[in-house]
Amino acid sequence: MKRPFHSLPLCIFTFLLLSKECTGIKWLSLSQSTQHFNKTQHCKTLPGLVSSQAQLCRSNLELMQTIIQAAREVKKVCQKTFTDMRWNCSSIDAPKYLPDLERGTRESAFVYALSAAAISHTIARACTSGDLKLCSCGPIPGEIPEPGYRWGGCADNLHYGLLMGSKFSDAPMKMKKKSGSNANKLMHLHNSEVGRQALRDSMVMKCKCHGVSGSCSIRTCWRGLQDLKDIAMDLKTKYLSATKVVHRPMGTRKQLVPKDIDIRPVRENELVYLQSSPDFCMKNDKLGSFGTQDRQCNKTSSGSDSCDLMCCGRGYNPYSERLVERCHCKYHWCCYVTCKKCERNVERYVCK
Repeated sequence: MKRPFHSLPLCIFTFLLLSKECTGIKWLSLSQSTQHFNKTQHCKTLPGLVSSQAQLCRSNLELMQTIIQAAREVKKVCQKTFTDMRWNCSSIDAPKYLPDLERGTRESAFVYALSAAAISHTIARACTSGDLKLCSCGPIPGEIPEPGYRWGGCADNLHYGLLMGSKFSDAPMKMKKKSGSNANKLMHLHNSEVGRQALRDSMVMKCKCHGVSGSCSIRTCWRGLQDLKDIAMDLKTKYLSATKVVHRPMGTRKQLVPKDIDIRPVRENELVYLQSSPDFCMKNDKLGSFGTQDRQCNKTSSGSDSCDLMCCGRGYNPYSERLVERCHCKYHWCCYVTCKKCERNVERYVCK
């Protein structure tokens, strides 16, 4: 009797995930790990790590738990961000459907950018929360704040997050050993940097009020990162307007240039891809497409989650779902709320 895929040992799971031409996002397989890294020997349980990643694991064991958390965040946020589209990032969860994440498509561009942003974001936040002893709060800004404001609190340590995050996630693409085409490596490195730039751009001033009776006469402020879901939405916009590129000689070396408008270089803030994506309408293992059969669609929408677009013109089937909700809630003095339970039928639609 065959064992279900999800029951495979982590080492075998990781090997399956990494047995591709380019393995830059191999560390996402750590999302499946339940092991606590507290001994250097544990680094050996991840046979697919390149040498520099294995060395970072051995010398920064405490960091590995944060990287595992980052891998889980990438999976969760990616699937949430694309829940309303034909490609819903489900291939990030199943190695045998990985080709769309390694063939140089715009989907791989998004995943690489999000992965790079997520690992640095998670490390930066871990410094702030005290989960990492290797780092502390970010530096106090040099500029003088406006009257009524003062610098304080604990800023997210973006510098340390970017330093360690890029060192870990970019390692496979910077290997001298040939593993994957140079075009793919250049594309992945570029898109990873786009993700980190989106992270830098998400740094905002956050403040806490102080004063008598909530007067907010003084505000203590620090620099903090926006939530990863907000950064992912920014990257989704870049995904939708991504530029197809080719790898061709420019001067003394080959570079990535826009395919249709190669008179200009690739912009630093745009996602790029080398290969066109399938339409993801039908299941195709080789192209990494699950298809949209049985996916839920929105009959009244005109967007990407509409039944016309989601179902690729195949039509849809309706079904009824009974929902039990809280209703007729009343506030009682003092101080609790009582509610009744109401049932209602909701009509849903799934693609044929």
